[in-house]
Amino acid sequence: MLNNLEQTFKQYPKQFWLLFGGMLISMIGSTMIWPLLLIFVSKKLTLPLAQTASLMTINAAVGVTFTFIAGSITDKFGRKWVMVFGLLVNAMTYLFMMHADTYIVFAIMMALSGLASPLYRVGADAMITDLIPDGQRIEAFALIRMAKNLGVSLGPAIGGILAARSYDIAFISATAGMTFFSLLLAFFAKETMPAKVENDTIQPIQSGYREMLKDRDFIAMISLYSFGWITSALMWILLPVYANQQYGIPENLYGLIPTTNGLIVIFFQVLVTKQTKRFRPLPMITLGMVFYAIGTGFVVFATGFWGFWTSIVIITIGELIIVPTSSAYVANRSQPETRGRYMSIYNLSWSFARGAGPVMGGWLSDTYAPVAIWYGGFVVGTLSTLGLLLLTIRSRRKQLITA
Repeated sequence: MLNNLEQTFKQYPKQFWLLFGGMLISMIGSTMIWPLLLIFVSKKLTLPLAQTASLMTINAAVGVTFTFIAGSITDKFGRKWVMVFGLLVNAMTYLFMMHADTYIVFAIMMALSGLASPLYRVGADAMITDLIPDGQRIEAFALIRMAKNLGVSLGPAIGGILAARSYDIAFISATAGMTFFSLLLAFFAKETMPAKVENDTIQPIQSGYREMLKDRDFIAMISLYSFGWITSALMWILLPVYANQQYGIPENLYGLIPTTNGLIVIFFQVLVTKQTKRFRPLPMITLGMVFYAIGTGFVVFATGFWGFWTSIVIITIGELIIVPTSSAYVANRSQPETRGRYMSIYNLSWSFARGAGPVMGGWLSDTYAPVAIWYGGFVVGTLSTLGLLLLTIRSRRKQLITA
């Protein structure tokens, strides 16, 4: 086992492991508060769920806009300082959110977070793509996910315990984690943007994206993927509020649910990735979405902790299949001069879902009943799965024709 770990460590450059370690630290800090954020806001403002959830929509709307900008900035100016800036701004929003006491202040902080998050995410994905050759990317993205989920497994459990006593400690911890990671990058990371791209004249934003949009298979995949990703937003953003308000699940107990997600990824991601990389990406992305649809729909039948826990386990199986596969799929379709823009469009999937999901779920809850959130999520996941299946069939036919 030690020999395997040593071989894995030598397989990737030192800067990759810097990203791995920094990701772990920042995720522990940020996930102490993010899964519980709407519970915190609900207790402070006592607003209808749709209005409270609209804060996530504000965050996502700004995120969508700046994801486009982040791609071009990353392709033009490099990865490192874009990432550092994004982390520092995000850290400051957590610090100020701790003292927010009106909807307007929360909205401003969520908008700033929406601005900063794409800068880091797009820069990090582009940097990993720069560092790792084609054949190793799916495993590299799987390892980065392990770091994220180790943080996810520890952060919510710790945050739930702290939040039950004081949310201030959780906010301060989130700020500290992101700040520390930004300092690691600033002092120890090297710029990875290929020299050819640095010396070339970068296309304007509009023409650069226009060329990328000609990749119709990519656009079809990312559109269906983004629509289906609404299920993930519902599970991670609205499920904590639903479990707390409808079934009285306290923060310290609910924190064990995302911890389970993190632990499953830590122990099984590499094993699952070794199997999924043997198959074409689109069928695996489709299969992963099946689990998201089932897991979201299963919440309909949940009436307590173990029901919610089971739902998260089901979608985590989908996560193990879909996320490293989709990341590598996008990375391998891009060229050095367009990596930032491809990754920015890919990152739109979460921004879109984070904006559409809470509004959809909040409307269903306020208009019909809280449980309607999960009926709606199941329908969305099913439609996305069917669309991805048709795209997979079409792609296979095109390959047979050209073979």
